[in-house]
Amino acid sequence: MPENDRVSERRHVLVLPDRDAAEEVAEELSDRFGVAEAPQLVRDALAGEDDAEDAQWLVVVEDPEGRLDAAALDEFAAEHEGWLEAP
Repeated sequence: MPENDRVSERRHVLVLPDRDAAEEVAEELSDRFGVAEAPQLVRDALAGEDDAEDAQWLVVVEDPEGRLDAAALDEFAAEHEGWLEAP
């Protein structure tokens, strides 16, 4: 398996509609999925937009052991009007 494929399997990116949803998801990841390392929050502005209202937020979850279920993460993100980005 190429190195890049292994990396993508060990990192999950949840896309959320706003900062509040991203922060809530980041806080709940530990309780629901046992994520030990704090997820990274990243503002993803839409092309040509610099207004925070037009930004999606990403929650980047490291999964070095590959133990997190992608389908469960996608369902979890959907509860907050988001989704799991496909690798």
